[in-house]
Amino acid sequence: MYTIGLDFGTLSGRAVLVDTRDGAEVAEAVFDYPHGVMDSQLPTGRTLPPDWALQHPQDYIDVFAHTVPAVLRAGGVDAVEVKGIGIDFTASSPMPTTTDGTPLCFLDEMRDEPHAYIKLWKHHAAQRQADQINETARQMGEPWLARYGGKISSEWFFSKLLQIVQERPDIYAKTDRFIEAADWVIWQLTGVETRNTCTAGYKAMVQDGDFPSRDYFRALDPAFEHVVDEKVGREFAELGAKAGELTPRMAALTGLPAGIAVAVANVDAHVTAPAVKAIEPGVMVMVMGTSCCHILSATQLGEVDGMCGVVMGGVIPGLYGYEAGQSAVGDIFAWFVDHAVPPEYHRAAAGAGIGLHDYLEREAAKQRAGEHGLIALDWWNGNRSTLVDVDLTGMMLGMNLATRAPDIYRALIEATAFGTREIIDAFDAQGIAVNELVAAGGLPEKNALLCQIFADVTGRPFKLSGSAQAPALGAAMHAAVAAGIYSDIQAAAKMMGKLKEGVIRPIAGNQAVYDKLFQEYKTLYDYFGRGANDVMKRLKAIKHEALA
Repeated sequence: MYTIGLDFGTLSGRAVLVDTRDGAEVAEAVFDYPHGVMDSQLPTGRTLPPDWALQHPQDYIDVFAHTVPAVLRAGGVDAVEVKGIGIDFTASSPMPTTTDGTPLCFLDEMRDEPHAYIKLWKHHAAQRQADQINETARQMGEPWLARYGGKISSEWFFSKLLQIVQERPDIYAKTDRFIEAADWVIWQLTGVETRNTCTAGYKAMVQDGDFPSRDYFRALDPAFEHVVDEKVGREFAELGAKAGELTPRMAALTGLPAGIAVAVANVDAHVTAPAVKAIEPGVMVMVMGTSCCHILSATQLGEVDGMCGVVMGGVIPGLYGYEAGQSAVGDIFAWFVDHAVPPEYHRAAAGAGIGLHDYLEREAAKQRAGEHGLIALDWWNGNRSTLVDVDLTGMMLGMNLATRAPDIYRALIEATAFGTREIIDAFDAQGIAVNELVAAGGLPEKNALLCQIFADVTGRPFKLSGSAQAPALGAAMHAAVAAGIYSDIQAAAKMMGKLKEGVIRPIAGNQAVYDKLFQEYKTLYDYFGRGANDVMKRLKAIKHEALA
């Protein structure tokens, strides 16, 4: 028997056909979103303001149409042997729809309206609304705020919906349902609207089974008083449960049998934990790609500085699931390679027959820890944890006329590792153990230097996912549970989860150097991130004035 998992990322969607007996990945297929990330203009040509990031829901339907038939063909598997389908998604990526689930951006009169589209996870234009959500919660003594490290992010569900209320109340009035793209996709597959507990708990302020009070929402905006009952709903579907069955329409689109089980939606990072066998407390899973999401399960409930949320059963049933994260990791390295590497390195990489990233990694790996004399703050896309501040920006200190591209490349890797150590230290301070790290995603697969530096900086053993498509594998595992092949996700993880052999361990000499460098990182982190010097925000304000 087989299941299919689909991982909806920032730029593409990927399907994996999985043998449920042992987790073997029989075939995979990827489809790049035709509209990509819309951060400068809409398909109509309308220009978007700074800090916007949108997506088009048609791209997600196209993923099903292209990838599912492709994996069936490539795997040589008869569709009748596929018993379930599951998905995972970036979050929070919500969208406004009509009562029947039609996205507002599908309506002719709304195609030129930015607020009618999906607000992608890295949409940061709702920072003012996030600030209001946080300040109002503090004034009213809302107890749930501590469950999110004391701050709600502009990237999350209600920040984005409040932005619509305040900037385009007419579009808010036309919105019958405001729903995560993950849940909308399941709606399209089954014809049944569901809301998964994972996204609701981590991104929509649901704690202990409920949203904040109507009084709180009214304090944000009078039009927001009944937002939950009018636009969202209060019923939540458990992870691993069956959301519904595949409709005949979607069966025809995908080539799968109608009526097979469709699992409740999940989030890309959270669904990865069982895929790498992280079903016990104390194992931090890092899903590393353009950004990095940190997932940790624990037996105890704590309030961790800057965490993105804690939800009972949000990752593994019976355990508290914690989330933290860094807003940019791979994106930082890509920025440097795309915009700041001199031509001589491009020529050298071409002469060596390898890519520029590989060449810079190779050259940087020749250095001793601390040799380049640099320190960086990894805030090229703001800070998600522990500061929760999208208005912070990146910084590099220590450059001189002898600084070379490999030096900067290594310093940027180290900065992202320091950012992870800051997150780990926040958990340690609350007595929540982080015993080992497991990395998944394309970045650690490609960059051995990064893996060693993370082990050295954090002082933890570092393991790698046994699957290059861990989120999709995790989605397929949840589909196996929804189809009744396994009793729960723990049972599925034991049979289908994968880790690579071997462990990357800290090198004592490097660890000692990085302990010193981390103290310098912390000094800069607190100085620029905790209000002593808001120069980054002042520069950003000047930029926005110039662009106005």
